[in-house]
Amino acid sequence: MFQNPEYLWNLKAGARLPASFLLPSLFCSIVIKWPQSFMNLPNSLTVLRIFLIPLLVVVLLTGRFPDREYWGFIVFVIAAVTDYLDGYLARKRKQVTTLGKLLDPIADKLLISAAFISLVELGIAPAWMVVIIVGREFAVTGLRSIASTEGFTIDASRLGKSKMASQVVCVSLLILGWRYPESSFNAAGIVFLWVVVVLATVSMVQYFRKFWSQIDESVKYRKRRAYRRPIQILRRRRKGLGALVNTGKAS
Repeated sequence: MFQNPEYLWNLKAGARLPASFLLPSLFCSIVIKWPQSFMNLPNSLTVLRIFLIPLLVVVLLTGRFPDREYWGFIVFVIAAVTDYLDGYLARKRKQVTTLGKLLDPIADKLLISAAFISLVELGIAPAWMVVIIVGREFAVTGLRSIASTEGFTIDASRLGKSKMASQVVCVSLLILGWRYPESSFNAAGIVFLWVVVVLATVSMVQYFRKFWSQIDESVKYRKRRAYRRPIQILRRRRKGLGALVNTGKAS
């Protein structure tokens, strides 16, 4: 497809291709053409999820795609599936890397934030609920950054993982409810939205408690080390002076 001269000629001529052709082509080109020589498959899936985020926003908000609800749902589901696959493949193939640990939570938060903000712009989700959800994501990211600088980590709780799954189901239902307004998708999406808000609030409290307990221990440990270090230096100096005195007496 990408080696077809007529296809390349149409792109150079500025021909408008249908979204039903562009979206699968774009997805296949990213997955197949992605250079595997410098990045393993799990990290490639994480980066793919980041690349799909602006595509999701463009599909949902520009209004230039026919059946944009349908394609927005497909793009979001593909991005959500990569969230599961990158972690599963990294553990199975023993390809857990520092880059993957850094990019994966960033990609998750960008995807969820972009999806919910798009739903607010479309008038589907209440803004105050989305503010709580997105604010929680950035607050937890800030806490993890501070914890990293202090030398400890805050592991994801089961409640946080449940929240992520609830967010994916919620966004999917709301997009389907936008596509089929007479169905029960929208009502189910609103119910899941309340579930996400509750889980986001409770899990944020848990993160704050874990952070506060560990940062308190870290500060106490540094104070103990700062108090003991001068004493250890004085003891070393005394031993050195004692050795010199004993050496002088012996001579």
